[in-house]
Amino acid sequence: MATEVEIPTVAAGLAADGGNCLMGNLGWMLDQANHALGSEVAAALAPLNLGQRGFCVLSAAMDAELTQTELAAMIGLDKTTMVVTVDDLERKGLAERVPSLTDRRARVIRVTDAGRQQVAEGQKIVADVQNDVLDALPLSERAAFVAALMKLVGGRLSSAPPCSPPLRRREQRA
Repeated sequence: MATEVEIPTVAAGLAADGGNCLMGNLGWMLDQANHALGSEVAAALAPLNLGQRGFCVLSAAMDAELTQTELAAMIGLDKTTMVVTVDDLERKGLAERVPSLTDRRARVIRVTDAGRQQVAEGQKIVADVQNDVLDALPLSERAAFVAALMKLVGGRLSSAPPCSPPLRRREQRA
């Protein structure tokens, strides 16, 4: 039987306005952290002229033979957004649609050499941002936090159950 964890209703130092009623809501806190981190990563990637979506698509396609549909499902993008993203990456010479080696009807996304270079630079930028964010935690808590989050997204939170109406993901603005 699982042990219940008490989540404080107000986190110290986070609500200068006298307290935020959502601070004890795990979903809101994860969404808030995701949005803030995503915005910071997007701003940091801006000098590469590569948004967070493009970076994710290139990173996922680097060493795999995946179709747009497979990549979209993996990353969590809808079909239309994926098409627009890959069109942009192709225009910039960072990726291209090529025939699949295993299914002659399918086209897969291949990362170009220029795209690989952008991913390498982007990975350094993302690592710097992530390390900077994690610096807010004591050294002893960082590894435990990341391991626990990986366990959640690799297990219980690996996919969303169906709900009606379906929840929409907050779109990152670049």
